[in-house]
Amino acid sequence: MSKWTAQSMRDMSGKTVVVTGGSRGIGRIAARELARAGARVVVAARTVEPGPYETRKLDVSDLGSVRAFAQEWTGDLDVLINNAGVMAIPGTRTADGLDLQTATNYFGPWLLTHLLLPHITDRVVHVTSQLHRQAKLDLDDLDWRRRTYKPLPAYEASKLAQVLFSLSLQRRLDAKGSRVRSVLAHPGIARTGLVGHSWMDVVNRIPFLTHDAEGGALPLLYAASEDVPGNAYVGPDGLWSIKGFPTVRRPARAGLDERAAERLWTATEALVLRA
Repeated sequence: MSKWTAQSMRDMSGKTVVVTGGSRGIGRIAARELARAGARVVVAARTVEPGPYETRKLDVSDLGSVRAFAQEWTGDLDVLINNAGVMAIPGTRTADGLDLQTATNYFGPWLLTHLLLPHITDRVVHVTSQLHRQAKLDLDDLDWRRRTYKPLPAYEASKLAQVLFSLSLQRRLDAKGSRVRSVLAHPGIARTGLVGHSWMDVVNRIPFLTHDAEGGALPLLYAASEDVPGNAYVGPDGLWSIKGFPTVRRPARAGLDERAAERLWTATEALVLRA
């Protein structure tokens, strides 16, 4: 069986794709390859820089920026790739009073998806992490107000929240008879600047244990273009899904908990829509 690579991607001509955080890392590679396949790529990033793609300003940690981006969007959007993220950063609060890491990885993408959904015609891709498997998600303290903030557990929790978000979003899409899909992708461990604040930076320096940004982008590209089912979880096919070629895998059992997904949705609405 042949291994799927960026060269395997189907023709994306006529498709419009938004890639958040598409100016660096695996997002930059995904934007490049989607454009090569013919897509109109819109890079949504904190800094608007000259480049080969249309770039629009978006800071997903800032709910005002998210609302402005969505309000300015007109026309159809085939694929939204929620790629922007941070990992294990020190605790701080956004202008909205939210935990910065959770806002960047989960609250902002949740709101962006919520606001852009009327425009989306094909799918939403949420970029998560295998570290969601060891997360402990406190649905009564999503925003790290009562607990002592810990950078890596906060990251893990935000990634489990993404997985549960995909589950509850897909249930809502199915209930409406929508053809739009909610899909998950995780890059394994890719050698990018994302892990600089974490112990994983040590692993990141061992090439045979990891793959480069091009390899890390493959699950995103597969999830964005292949005919995968709703709530599919796409990741590398290698040992522990650390590296390899993209394939559909299975998230942690905690990521398939429908009751937790609904509680998370309700808690997120309370925090984000009132902010």
